[in-house]
Parts: sequence; C-alpha cells; structure tokens
Amino acid sequence: MSIKNVLGASVSMLAVLAVTAPAFAQADLDALYASAKTEGQLTVIALPHSWCNYGGVIDGFKAKYPDITVNELNPDAGSADELEAVRANIGNTGPQAPDVLDVGLAFGPQAKEEGLLQAYKVSTWDDIPADAKDADGFWYGDYYGVLAFGINKDIITGENPASWADLQKDEFANSVALAGDPRTANNAILSVYAAGLSTGADAAGGAQAGLEYFKALNDKGNFVPVDAEAAAIAQGTTPIAINWDYNLLAARDNLNGNPPIEVVVPADGVVAGVYVQAISAHAPHPNAAKLWMEYLYSDEGQNGWLAGYCHPIRFNAMSEAGTLPAELMAKLPAADNYAKAVFPSIEEQNANKTTITTGWDTTVGASVQ
Repeated sequence: MSIKNVLGASVSMLAVLAVTAPAFAQADLDALYASAKTEGQLTVIALPHSWCNYGGVIDGFKAKYPDITVNELNPDAGSADELEAVRANIGNTGPQAPDVLDVGLAFGPQAKEEGLLQAYKVSTWDDIPADAKDADGFWYGDYYGVLAFGINKDIITGENPASWADLQKDEFANSVALAGDPRTANNAILSVYAAGLSTGADAAGGAQAGLEYFKALNDKGNFVPVDAEAAAIAQGTTPIAINWDYNLLAARDNLNGNPPIEVVVPADGVVAGVYVQAISAHAPHPNAAKLWMEYLYSDEGQNGWLAGYCHPIRFNAMSEAGTLPAELMAKLPAADNYAKAVFPSIEEQNANKTTITTGWDTTVGASVQ
C-alpha cells in the first residue's frame, strides 16, 4: 500500500500500519549496550540540533546510555555530503568516519546499491510502512514533513505569500531562499520539484518545470542564493525561507519573536518528504549504531522527533497504542493544505534528483552559498 497524503494534527496519512511490534527484551538491549560500551563512541553526521529536535534526541540518548560518547560531524551537511563522508573514510576507524546516516529517501537505495550500508532491523520494524523501508533492512523511514514558507515579518510586513506563484510577485524582490544547495541537499531538491508541481506539471515533468520556475525567480531578482538556515533567517538575509515545516516551526520557536516568523503551507505544490536512517557498512562502532537505531525507533525516540514538529514514522501505530503525548499533539499546526500533500515515490525522487542536480547550473545558474 503506497504512502498517502496524511499530515493531519491527530492522524498521519501514511499507509495503515501493523500492530505495534514488541520491543526487544530488556536483556537483549542490555547485551547490545554492553557491546556498545566496549566501543565507547557513536559518530553521527548532518544532525542540526534544531532539525526535528535532534538536540533533544541526542541528549535523550546520552542520558539513557551515558557510557557512549556522541561525536557530531558537520551538522549542516546535506544527504550527498553524508554519503561522501562514508566513501572518504572507508578503512578509517577514526572520528571522521560516520557510523549512522540520516538522508533523504532517494539517497537510501543509492547508498545500498553502492555498498555503503549494512542491514539492521530495529525491534519495532513492523511499525514502519513497507513502502518506507528497504525489505532487507538497509534503510528505513524515520520521520516526514512538508515543504513550507518561513516568513520574517520584520521584513515582509504585508500579506504573506500563499502559493508558489505568489513568490514571483514584485513585493518579494530579493527575498526568497532555499535551505540548502539544490545540487546536493535533499530538501532543496524537493523544493525545486514542489515549485514545478505548482505550475501544473505532472510527476514526470515536475523537476524540469521547477528548474524553469527558479530560473524565472532568479531572473526577476526575487531569489536569494543564500542557504536559509537559522542564522540567515535570524539576520534577515533570507526573508522568505523554503524549508520543511518542522525546521521552520522550530526556528519560529527558537527565535521567540526576534524576528517574528510565520509559517505558511502553500496552497499548491505541497510536497511531503520522508527521511531515512541507515548504518554505514564501514561503521567503526556498529553496536553503538544499532543501539542508536533502537533508541530512535522506540517510543521515546519517536516522541523526541514529534517534539520537533516532525511526524515520526511509527505515528499511526503509536496513535493506536496511545503513546503519543497529548501536549505534543496539541502543538502541531492544523492546516487544510496539509491534506493536499503528495509523497513522491523513490523512483520519482531519483529521477527528480538527477534532473535537478545536473540541470541547476545550466538552467538557473545561481550558486547557493
């Protein structure tokens, strides 16, 4: 059953999930922890603390497993950068070799095919929808969200853009930015695709239409070729930031009104994205990596992501089991436009990625810094 567009405030729109699988016996987790303690370290990469509440998730893991040191590499890396870090450190057991990856859905199959991943099925495996995981356990979905606009109201003082078409308006000159480089970052790649869909293009033509959309946006002078991360948003460099809703909502909370940020899910081109977890085939600390995965896919880990406005992949099963905290559910935004979300398949994402990463320079010609 394919993933459906379900990003409501109380029930996610992923495919119907199986009954919650029993967790590891405590003895199994204790044995895994004992093995991980002999390794003593877990090396993660590309996990900004404001992304899906990863700061809180990492702190939770440290509190639960205090004998494991968490080494954090390049928090602002993109999915392609993560795979390159694995390639560059084959045979290296030092601190620059990542144990685990968190990448866009399209990068999971690519990494498996290249032999960069090792298989591991977490104890809550049955809760993960079949179309959001590799059947052999080489990669599996972790959370999802939709692409939205984060608007700095100190700069954009008038009416908010409500659609992708609105971003082309004169009043948004030198305002619109992507979070990441569309030649390497999954969220930027899918942002270009979403813009293409908003023009009426179908799934097959969305990537090229998106490139043409951003060419027009750049030619008009509305596009800002700056990576719209939290610092750029706070400084006012990127008045309208296109990013996952969970990143923008977290930035809104963290900035606490300085500047005030409003988050808009567009009326068209609403694209949802699933990210996936995986363990490096060359992980220097494979047991710590498995322990990390068990933590992430436990109720505690999944609710850690929910606290950062990300819909965890076990959302439906946890909802059925009554393990989603009411106070977290109450903080999720409710918007009719969530119901319009589409989930590109792996095949669609692979095709989009190729078209966008190879065509950005020649079509748009703006280097995102």
